[in-house]
Amino acid sequence: MPRLTTIDPTTDTGAGADLLNGPLKAKQINIFKGLAAHAPVLQSFMAWTQGAKAGALTEIEGEVVQLLAAEKMNCDYCLAAHSMIAKGTGLSENDCLNIRKRHSDDPKTQALINFTAESLDTNGNVSDETLTAFMDAGFNTEAAIEVVAGISVMTFTSFYNHINDTVVDFPEVVTI
Repeated sequence: MPRLTTIDPTTDTGAGADLLNGPLKAKQINIFKGLAAHAPVLQSFMAWTQGAKAGALTEIEGEVVQLLAAEKMNCDYCLAAHSMIAKGTGLSENDCLNIRKRHSDDPKTQALINFTAESLDTNGNVSDETLTAFMDAGFNTEAAIEVVAGISVMTFTSFYNHINDTVVDFPEVVTI
């Protein structure tokens, strides 16, 4: 049961309900129903999330970042949501589990995993070796910035979901 106010788009009115019945009509998920209680923050979050996916990382690579960050932050809601999203990009359930365990057989993906995981573990204080390996794998400055942006998105949603106790409205995932 959520601990904070949520907006019901079928009965509530106001800016939050307008967002849920407008640009989020197809995404009336529990996290958005909660964030709609503060419409300016939800609008800013939507813009930040969109901007954080500027194209330096592929959709799959972006989901690698989200899965790693959700796992690190112990957010059941985010893990369930991003596992489903990741499967929609072509990753299998086993791929998602391996990413969450910080492993990939693909060298480029492993470099992304290592860079993202070290960023998460050290609050961004990655070693020269890890950054060099990330760049040598074919990533660039823009990709590094998108990793940081993706982590910031997940930090916000995880903290919010923990405080709110947001009810998971996606298929549950295996705990590792």
